[in-house]
Amino acid sequence: MAGRPSFAEAFPDANTAHMDNRNTSVSIITIGDELLIGQTVDTNSAWMARALNDIGFWVQRRVAVGDERDAIWRALDEEAAQSRVILITGGLGPTADDITKPVLCQYFGGRMVVDEGALANVQHIFQLLNRPLIERNLKQAEVPDVCTVIPNRRGTAPGMWFEKDGRVFVSMPGVPHEMKGMMEGHVLPVLEERFRPTPVVHRTLLTAGIGESFLAERIRDFELTLPRNIKLAYLPSYGMVRLRLTGRGGDARMEAELQAEFDMLKQLVTDVLVTDEDKGLPQVVGDILDGRGQTLSTAESCTGGYIGHLITSVPGASRYYLGGAVAYANDVKMRLADVRPATLAAHGAVSRETVLEMAHGIRRRTGSDFAIATSGILGPDGGTPEKPVGTVWVGLSAEGREAASHFHFRFDRQRNAELAANHGLNALRKFILA
Repeated sequence: MAGRPSFAEAFPDANTAHMDNRNTSVSIITIGDELLIGQTVDTNSAWMARALNDIGFWVQRRVAVGDERDAIWRALDEEAAQSRVILITGGLGPTADDITKPVLCQYFGGRMVVDEGALANVQHIFQLLNRPLIERNLKQAEVPDVCTVIPNRRGTAPGMWFEKDGRVFVSMPGVPHEMKGMMEGHVLPVLEERFRPTPVVHRTLLTAGIGESFLAERIRDFELTLPRNIKLAYLPSYGMVRLRLTGRGGDARMEAELQAEFDMLKQLVTDVLVTDEDKGLPQVVGDILDGRGQTLSTAESCTGGYIGHLITSVPGASRYYLGGAVAYANDVKMRLADVRPATLAAHGAVSRETVLEMAHGIRRRTGSDFAIATSGILGPDGGTPEKPVGTVWVGLSAEGREAASHFHFRFDRQRNAELAANHGLNALRKFILA
């Protein structure tokens, strides 16, 4: 369609239609049968909610619907009654079950036309891939004539921006990489300038070694006396609990008040405090090692390399993580981690003695400053009366010292592995700092 304004032309400075609503609420609609049957996990909503919250928007509702016309239509009506901004992902692919675009065209009273910019983008991508273009691919460039097209630099399906009755509707692909590109490059900047939301400020700390209910009881009086503009949230996860204070306002006075409350909160949980920043345990451990110029290696049995995965999921881990071994079978424990046959015969694979030899062995072989080793019985079977399912040993090694911790977890195999990794990393953190 010649002459269609681009997204940048439609919103040159994003301030020509400024709506000064400092408490703009957002709804997120995710579309796809695969979400409802559990075949695909919805990571889009979580990412979008964080990105929106960072600039002051509060996501009021998240709704998942299938690839069904009436369900999508109802969701649009219901969320428009709740929120000023409705963000939609999914259903924009080239196959017959991707019906979001025709439903939106009908919902907003438009007709399908070819967008020249989107068409050029599709042709360019297929030229780069050296693949033939078929009619199904070309139809990706068709959009309702009542939308403003959002360019997709990472895929073939363009995004679409609609406005109706003072509401903004934005439809984006369900592919996370493509959605993030549109959000960061186009949608978030325009929404922020258009609505100018009240900033939201967070302060987050991480605790370990105390349950959520015990933590809540400890800080009960603190929570009851919080100012009305500051809220406390408990975020438990695998043996740890995050405490987050949130304030709205963004001015210097509010930030000072929030910081004062946060400092008081830290004093109440000093003995179980892991970090007073919004970081995960792998990054905390990595920052300690990196700051000291020290290194780590791993020898894992029951956790199957999961601790190594967590460590290397942090950018820059190559500065302090040397590597490790997944020593699952006993003969591999002996060959790669230098566990003595006599130790295994006398104490078994799941024992204090074995994990300490694993940790010492991998540390000597890699030349690292510290090492962590795990061995356990994660289930659902394999336990004995002496070593029931959920039994885990963690061994730690450094030059001239060692430590071992014994845990017993009571969940399924996956959760037991995650708990073992997190408890092991926290034990490592304490061992390094000691």
